[in-house]
Order: sequence, then structure tokens, then C-alpha cells
Amino acid sequence: MSTTPPLAYVIAGSEATGGAGIQADLKTFQQLGAYGVGTLTCIVSFDPKHDWGHRFVPVDPQVIADQVEAATSTHALDVVKVGMLGTPATIDVVARSLEAQPWRHVVLDPVLICKGQEPGAALDTDTALRERVLPLATVVTPNLFEAKTLAGMDDITTVDELAEAARRIHALLDTGRGPRYVVAKGGVELAGPDAVDVLFDGEEVTVLAVPKVGEERVSGAGCTFAAAITAELAKGTDVRAAVQVAKDMVTRGIEARVEARTPFDTVWQGAYTG
Repeated sequence: MSTTPPLAYVIAGSEATGGAGIQADLKTFQQLGAYGVGTLTCIVSFDPKHDWGHRFVPVDPQVIADQVEAATSTHALDVVKVGMLGTPATIDVVARSLEAQPWRHVVLDPVLICKGQEPGAALDTDTALRERVLPLATVVTPNLFEAKTLAGMDDITTVDELAEAARRIHALLDTGRGPRYVVAKGGVELAGPDAVDVLFDGEEVTVLAVPKVGEERVSGAGCTFAAAITAELAKGTDVRAAVQVAKDMVTRGIEARVEARTPFDTVWQGAYTG
């Protein structure tokens, strides 16, 4: 007897070490009981000969469009995570593909600076992302740098300022350019003993805080966080509960992080058992 599991879709880049990108997204979906479907936007690899710098190769826009067409024709997809896009051309084709059908939820992990790009190209990418994809998002999950940039703030050093950034990003909704829910992630970047994120739903600020697991950022945490929200929304969970699951999963994954030859560790999605 066939069954139809919850379907979670991701449009994002490949990260060759397995620690982030679509590799982390699909592992997260699977761990949370959702059937994962993915479209590749770019291929990122680290260069071990040059201080583990990023090597970035975009996928041809028509190839991206073909992947989206195949995925959405095969499955009744209505919840999607959008991760690394990387170029204005990629953003344009993804935005047009998303606009071609209704979505119950669009979760945007706003990678504003695409590592490996020249500064001018990165700025063009930032602008295109804000104008084309941010207006389509149900939930947006900026890290501290991304929250500061989207909110137009010079600095964020406290939880109150992080909450203010979330409010300002949500206020973009009034201009037709903002998401319905903002999860601004302080993580280990804010001073203090706790890793703090804030959720703003347009009315109420919810603070999510757990003791920090070390002081160093762990690769794949942001990808896993947004993917966990996506998987939970695909299962019918409300946004607030989905964000809490994401927080718990990332915390457990950081505690059980995977060590490697890279100068950073990575999240282990398999450590979370609910």
C-alpha cells in the first residue's frame, strides 16, 4: 500500500564537504520525517590549498528552471526552502519559478553575501534577493550580519537590538517587500552565555535562548535551522512550533558536531531524535 509522506522542497547550492547547503537540507528533511526534493543553484567547494577559501560555480539558469519544472511536475509541492542562489540571473529564474504557482510556505535563508564573488557582484546579488525573493517569503531566517543588513542597522549587540531588527525586517511587509515571520539569529555572535534567536510574527517577540555550545560558529547551522522549519511546516506544524523544533535540532546537532580536517566543525543532523 503506497503512502504520501510530507513533501519538503529546497532550492539551494551544493556544498561539497556535506556540511551545509542542499546536503544539510536533505539530511534535515529526512531526519524530521519529510520526503526531500531538491534543485541545485550552484556548486560550492572549499579550496584546501588556499586557506579553505570558497570556490563558487553557478548552475546555468535554464538548467535551474528545468529542475524546478521537473520537481513541481512530479510532486505536489507547496512548502519550499530557498537557500544559496548566488547570482542575479539565478535569483531571477528562481523568483519566476516560484511565482508560477501558489505556495503554502516559502522559507528564505537569505544568503546576502555569496562567498567567492567580487564585491560588486555580491552587491548586485543582495539587491536582487531583496527585490525578487524576500517579498515571496513566509518566513525569513537571517543571521546577525544578514539581519543587520536587511534592517538597515549599523550594529546589533543586544537581544533588544536583535528584536528591533526583526521588527524592521517585518515592517518591509508594509511596502510589499517583507516576510510574515522573521527569525533573527544571534547564535554565538551576541555576548553572553546563551545562543539567542528571536521570532517576530508581526505582534509578539518570542526569545529562544539556550546555553552556548562553545563560542565558534559551526558550519551548516543556518542551513539546518531553515530546513528544519521547512520540514515541520510541510508536516502541518505552525510556524512558532516549527521554529522551536529547529532551535532544538540545531542545538543538538552542534553538541554532536562532526570534526573534520577543515578549520570548522559541522552540524550532525542525525543527533536529533525529537
